Amino acid sequence: MGELNRGERLQIMLTEDELKALDDWRFGARMPSRAAAVRELLKRGLAAEGFDAASRTAKSKDFGVVGEKPASIASRSGSRGGKSNGREGAGK
Repeated sequence: MGELNRGERLQIMLTEDELKALDDWRFGARMPSRAAAVRELLKRGLAAEGFDAASRTAKSKDFGVVGEKPASIASRSGSRGGKSNGREGAGK
């Protein structure tokens, strides 16, 4: 197994319901730890929003807050500008 360099620690606070949902997903997905489950869910969530993991050769100047949207995001935006109220498909 390759050696990983994870030099940053991220602490989060979860409600009991959030922790139960995380643990339920973790055990169903057979993840070895909560940390692994959180990393996998973070990776999946970012990918679903059109963000790929940065390559090791990418420079900070390659990333910006203001600028043109990548085509994959712009095409999904529609008239709402990519914003969601979390109710898509509700009541169907």
